[in-house]
Amino acid sequence: MNPRTAQVERNTLETQITVAVNLDGNGKTSFRTGLPFLDHMLDQVARHGLIDLDIASHGDLHIDAHHSVEDIGITLGQAFAQALGDKKGIFRYGHAYCPLDESLSRVVVDFSGRPGLFYEVEFKRALIGSFDVDLLKEFFQGFVNHAGVTLHIDNLKGGNAHHIAETVFKAFGRAIRMAISHDERMAGIMPSTKGSL
Repeated sequence: MNPRTAQVERNTLETQITVAVNLDGNGKTSFRTGLPFLDHMLDQVARHGLIDLDIASHGDLHIDAHHSVEDIGITLGQAFAQALGDKKGIFRYGHAYCPLDESLSRVVVDFSGRPGLFYEVEFKRALIGSFDVDLLKEFFQGFVNHAGVTLHIDNLKGGNAHHIAETVFKAFGRAIRMAISHDERMAGIMPSTKGSL
C-alpha cells in the first residue's frame, strides 16, 4: 500500500501556508497558525481521525483571521485530494455523531469529487475567546471546495459555543476516518458506478 501523504504550499498576498498530511497516521500534530482556537479544533480532527497534521500559517492577522482560516481550509483540502489520489479502495462515505456534555453534532461526508457544504450550526454568541465563530463555516467551505467532498454538518443540540464547535470538529474527524479507510472488499476498485470520482 502506497503511503497516503501530501505536502501543499499556498502563497498569496494575504497568507503563506504549508500543510502536510499523513492519512494513515496516528494523530500526531504540529500547528503554527497564530490561531490557538483553530489549532485546538484541528487537533480534534487529527486525533479522532488518526491523521497526522502539520500546518504552518503566516497571515494578515492584524486585519482579522478570515483569510488565514479560509486559506488553511483550502490548503488542507488540496492536501487531502493529493494524498487520496484516485480514491480506489476507500469506503468513500463516512458519518459520525459526537457529543460533549449538552452538545451533539452529526457530520456526514462523501468523497464524491463534487464539492458541496450543507452547514446547519447556530451559535448563541459571536466569539469563542477572540475567535469569530463565523469563520468555522469559511474553513469548511474552503476544505470542501478543494478536497472535492460533499459535507453535511448539523448541530443537533447545544448551548455552550465551545462545546458545539468541538463536537463538530470531533465528528468531522471521525467521519473522515471512516470515509478514507481502506475497504478490503473494494481493494483496487473505484467506489462509484461512474468509474471515477
